[in-house]
Amino acid sequence: MSYRKRRFWLSLSDAGIIGIAVWLACLVRFDFSFTEISDYQPVYLIVGHVLFVLAGMHAAELYRPVYRYVSANELVSIVKATSLSILVLSFCWNNLGQWLFVSARIPLSLFLLTWMFVLMGMTGSRFVWKWWKEEREKRSQDRRRTLIVGAGSAGVLVAREMRQSPLSEQRPIAFIDDEPGKQNLRVYGLPVVGKREDIPRIVQRQAISDIVIAMPSASRQTIRDIFDICKTTRASVKILPHVSDILNGKISMSMIRNVRLEDLLGREPVELDLDEISNYLQHQVVLVTGAGGSIGSELCRQIARFGPAKLLLLGNEENGIFEISLELGRLFPELATVSLIADIRDRQRMAAIMGEYRPAVIFHAAAHKHVPLMEQNPSEALKNNILGTKNVAECALEAEAKHFILISTDKAVNPTSVMGATKRVAELLIQGYNRFGHTRFAAVRFGNVLGSRGSVVPIFLDQIRAGGPVTITHPDMERFFMTIPEAAQLVIQAGALAQGGEIFVLDMGKPVKIVDMAMDLIRLAGLEPGKDIPIVYTGIRSGEKLYEELLTAEEELTSTCHDRIFIGKPLDFSWSELMTAISRLEQLAKKGGMVEDDPAIIEILQGIIPNYQSSSQPKEEAKPVPYSVATG
Repeated sequence: MSYRKRRFWLSLSDAGIIGIAVWLACLVRFDFSFTEISDYQPVYLIVGHVLFVLAGMHAAELYRPVYRYVSANELVSIVKATSLSILVLSFCWNNLGQWLFVSARIPLSLFLLTWMFVLMGMTGSRFVWKWWKEEREKRSQDRRRTLIVGAGSAGVLVAREMRQSPLSEQRPIAFIDDEPGKQNLRVYGLPVVGKREDIPRIVQRQAISDIVIAMPSASRQTIRDIFDICKTTRASVKILPHVSDILNGKISMSMIRNVRLEDLLGREPVELDLDEISNYLQHQVVLVTGAGGSIGSELCRQIARFGPAKLLLLGNEENGIFEISLELGRLFPELATVSLIADIRDRQRMAAIMGEYRPAVIFHAAAHKHVPLMEQNPSEALKNNILGTKNVAECALEAEAKHFILISTDKAVNPTSVMGATKRVAELLIQGYNRFGHTRFAAVRFGNVLGSRGSVVPIFLDQIRAGGPVTITHPDMERFFMTIPEAAQLVIQAGALAQGGEIFVLDMGKPVKIVDMAMDLIRLAGLEPGKDIPIVYTGIRSGEKLYEELLTAEEELTSTCHDRIFIGKPLDFSWSELMTAISRLEQLAKKGGMVEDDPAIIEILQGIIPNYQSSSQPKEEAKPVPYSVATG
């Protein structure tokens, strides 16, 4: 604020204090007798004091000091200027009043009372102002200096909430926005200081502690690009996640959260055909196997939204089934759910369940999925992934289910692991059973899902919390990733598209390097890869591939009406030969899974799937990765 404006407003404030002081002095001196007060013409008295005291203040240049730094010297000067001004006024009033059209003489006690009240008001106002500025500055210093990316309506709401919320630990400093028309302007009192590429420079120049990405309608790729720029700084990065958070025009500090890995995948929200899904799920009995697992439990949450007549939660891990049943009971109290503890390898138990409940739709998510563990225990992969799928599929035919959807994996394509090979056999079984009865059998093939049990993300997070090192099998290891809700939604959508016999392939986007994912997670934790958290390469494990595939060379993709779901061309195979091979596997399984039978299991699987190449590679010696290598 300029000196002239500052002097004007301070003078106006002091004029108000003086007027109140004179009126209080009159009330006290004349015992609150308004009749007697009026005899002394209080309006003239107030005007006189305002003119004389302000003149004295200006003459002493007492409007130049900054009040936040006011000291005893300034207060002494105020006392001197006020005392002299009121003394001169009292002399002029009582001796020269007749020349100013003022006839009444003012008692000296009234001037003394006025002088006392004026001093109390003016010095007190300085101290109050100084205290308020110091407290405000202290609060501002305690709060983290924050740069807001996005000067739109969401950014303004974030800035307002930061300023007004008593829970906010952040102080908005400036905006970043790519729109040329907003550059060098002020939005909600804050300057727009540059575009996204200017973030590192602004963070350093403005001593920014936090960056908040307030672009809820931006694409995932845009968020990824901005985060890549932000992570070159030492600032903590937070995000306002989705446009739905601001539809009601309100934002709370709890909505502003840390950036999560799924924000950086570059995957847009799924659009579902709700009518098609409702047509085959609503008012139907739906069975989900493996309902206590990551994918199975999310399928249950998504299916519950479409109002099935009954939802059967089947699994052999009672804690997972118990937890999802409690959750569904809380979120969907009107939904009828049945918790079934059962093993899909138990043919009689599965037949009894199918016979009693007669499910119309079956989502088969139960499977052994851990690649290294299944390499060590191939008989268990055989029992669960092949024979368990065979049991559920045959019981579904007997119960005349309408839809059967198998959850498959990209590891079934050109498999190098027992897990992948057994899931490929499960796909062949599903295609074969589609030739019998009226059940529409289909499989849905996709890659890794973020946050599922046994996946790399929870492992990396545990390693980061423990202070490292983060272990990666190979610097070139790549995988396809999607979020658990996205995978479940697309599986349900694929079920609506199934006509029977299809292998649906989900659009997994671009593969992600595991080392890049690990470094992102380290940076999201506010640490520096290779410096705060070391990265160690442990060597490729048995059964693992550097790169995953979604299709074999013989398969061809056919598009569907959904832009993220495709159909792989079914391959011809001999059903009788497949069943003969599976019969041999059953015989081996009945022997109890002896270790000496493992080579025979591998041999039979290779006979069913000619391109299955079992890999058994010794572990490389773990070695720390230098920072320059880890960061590429």
